[in-house]
Amino acid sequence: MAPYKPWASTPAARAVMQGNRSRDTKPELALRSAVHALGLRYRVGARPLAGVPSTADLVFRPARVAVFVDGCFWHGCPIHRRPLTTNAGYWTAKISNNQRRDAKVDGLLTAAGWLPVRVWEHEPADEAALRIAAIVRGRRSSHPAEHA
Repeated sequence: MAPYKPWASTPAARAVMQGNRSRDTKPELALRSAVHALGLRYRVGARPLAGVPSTADLVFRPARVAVFVDGCFWHGCPIHRRPLTTNAGYWTAKISNNQRRDAKVDGLLTAAGWLPVRVWEHEPADEAALRIAAIVRGRRSSHPAEHA
């Protein structure tokens, strides 16, 4: 049997990656607070569709809106992307896979009548919250009988 080889380039890098939260990040908490202050209620960390292994950060079930707060590094932000120097092959593939998965999830949600909304972690929470509120309220008013 081959000896275990850690997937991180160094023990320090591994410790940093293990410390990254998958939910309740600062950008997510700021967005949730701003959306809540606008009077909207939502589910946190929920799967919009059964059978689709993807968890949205905020889910507005009656309006069928799923909000994802995407980290700039993990999802390849076009503004904050920078050349990778350490373990570049691994990270390039990892980020590309994340982007493909995001696109696939968005397609599945859209096909099922949901609207996926992507918010970059660097976006001001109050601006993103206003955008989300407009989307959710617009979808609710377009089908009022479904949301009564």
